[in-house]
Parts: sequence; C-alpha cells; structure tokens
Amino acid sequence: MRMSPASIAGPLVTLVAFTLASCEHATEAENAAISPVFESSASTKGYEAIDLGTLGGDPSYAMKINARGQVVGWSRTESGARRAFLWEDGVMTELSTLGGSRSDAMDINARGQVVGSITLVSGYTHAFLWENGVMTDLGTLEGGQSWGWGIDAGGQVVGWSTTASWESHAFLWKNGVMTDLGTLEGTEESLAADLNPQGQVVGWSFTDPTGPSHGFLWERGEMTDLGRGMYARSINAHGQVVGNRFTESGLSRAFLWEDGVMTDLGDLGGGESDARDINDRGQVTGWSRITSGGTRHAFLWENGVMTDLGTLEGGTGGIAIGINALGQVVGYGRNESGELPAILWTPKP
Repeated sequence: MRMSPASIAGPLVTLVAFTLASCEHATEAENAAISPVFESSASTKGYEAIDLGTLGGDPSYAMKINARGQVVGWSRTESGARRAFLWEDGVMTELSTLGGSRSDAMDINARGQVVGSITLVSGYTHAFLWENGVMTDLGTLEGGQSWGWGIDAGGQVVGWSTTASWESHAFLWKNGVMTDLGTLEGTEESLAADLNPQGQVVGWSFTDPTGPSHGFLWERGEMTDLGRGMYARSINAHGQVVGNRFTESGLSRAFLWEDGVMTDLGDLGGGESDARDINDRGQVTGWSRITSGGTRHAFLWENGVMTDLGTLEGGTGGIAIGINALGQVVGYGRNESGELPAILWTPKP
C-alpha cells in the first residue's frame, strides 16, 4: 500500500499495529491473552522460571538473551512510560533515550550491542543501535519511520522501514548504510525479523496487513518465498528457520524449515503453537496452548520433543520469545499477583 506522510495515522499505523500484534510481544492487548485459566508449578522437567522484575510499572517483556546472560526487552516505568531495558546479574537498567517518549529493545548480540526502536521528539519512530551507553539513530529508507528487530555478532541490523513512497520494506543495516531488501514478487511490503552470521535474513512479505503473509529467506540479493500464511521469525547459523504458519481453519502452528522441508513442531495439547527463536544447537522456543482455546505456555522443542517450561510459582501462562546458546529462555508471563513480568527460564543445575 502506498502512503504519504499525511496518511501516517491511517494505513501505516494499521500496518505497525498488525505486525506487532501478530508477533504478540509488543502490544498491551497481550495482557488479556494470558488468562488465569490453568496453573502449574514454577519449573517443569528441569527448568526454573525466574521473575526478572520491571522498571517500576507493569508489564515487562523480555525479548532476547545472549550467551553472557544479558537480557533485553521493554518495561513500563513507575510513571507508566514504556522503556527499553538491559537486565544483567539481577539488575534491570533502563537504556538511554534520544529524548522521545517510548523505546523497545528487541535483540542483543554477544558484544552487548542492543537493537530496537525509539520514538523521537518529532513523534516518528526510528531503529536504534545501543552500545556502552550510547544510542545511535539508524535512520530510515527515506521514509519517516523504521524499526530494528535483529542483530548479528558483527553488528549488522535487520528490521523494516518506510520508503519515500511510504511503503514498509525490510532492511539490512551495515556500517551506517541501510539497504532496502525489497519484497516478494506480487507483494508490496515486507518485514525482516532475524539474520544469521552467513548474512541470510528471514521475515515476511505481504500486500494487505490484515491478509495472508508469505515467509521469506533473503540471501545475496535474492528473496525466496517459503510459503503462504507464514511468519519466518528466526534463523540460526545452519540456516534452520522457525516461525508459525496458519492453517486453513486459522490455527497457528509452529514450524521448522530446513533445506526446503517444512516440519510441524506439534503443540502442548491445545492445537496451537508458535515458534519464536532457534539457537545453533537446534533448540526451539515459543508458546503453545495447553488446552483448546486455553492458556499459552512457554515451550522448549528439541529432537522432536516439545517440553512445557512451566510458569512462575503460583502464576499462570507464559510466552517464550528468545533462547541463547546455553538453552536459557526468556519471555514473560503472569505471576501470583496477576502482574506480567519478564521471565527467565533456566535449566536447573
């Protein structure tokens, strides 16, 4: 859909709202999605769920974790502002801003570089790169808005940005240069969600933000269609891709794609699932409903087996979003008080 700056409050906002809602990790509407229907223990099959707290408000969402155990995400502050955070060694720190009203941290690499998006004083949202206390505006593809979503070990960033014609296109940012990755043939807009050390990028492409999307794999300037009704969310160093696809009946199913072969990862009994991240060991994390239409629980999938990671003590539900090389998982879920804090699921010694 082609847009002008004057129409930013219309289709562009719809696009962004739909994209974030479909990713289920950047909208307040999720709070109601983890309803107190089912309770389980704080750990399941060797995993412990740890409450990471907030920046003073409710909720807080953990998005990614690196091998050093550093966690990034966003949280409400005591005043209700939405701010990006870095959690390390039990301390949650609010990241610096560029003077705007809102920020979200989406990914972190082994060097501690953080990528995300920040709302500027102008009201526009731009992708950022944060390192050692310094936040850098990554700019746009000649449009007014951009969002950063993934970063690799070398500091390359992927996400999406509006173009001069106000279409949203996936981008790859490297050494100060933002490159438009284009869209799949027959579609008008795209979003990049992740990349691996080989420079392969995954995401999805679409024409209507409320219609079916097509997952894609981008490599060396060529974008390959992975299938209709798909959201390709993460790719590891081996080229394994995970995400979710929708069935004809509208159910979400977690998948693993490798060398052209699509594998359904199953569910925890409720018929629906969504894979969010995969590490280089082939461990996959995400969420699955435990009963039909019921509560979502975080899972770890490995070697064909999907394991329920459990909930906080006395809490209900959970969404897993990121996993590191050690198998530590982050996301969020309800605690005993009904609040929605960031969670770290870590293997027991």
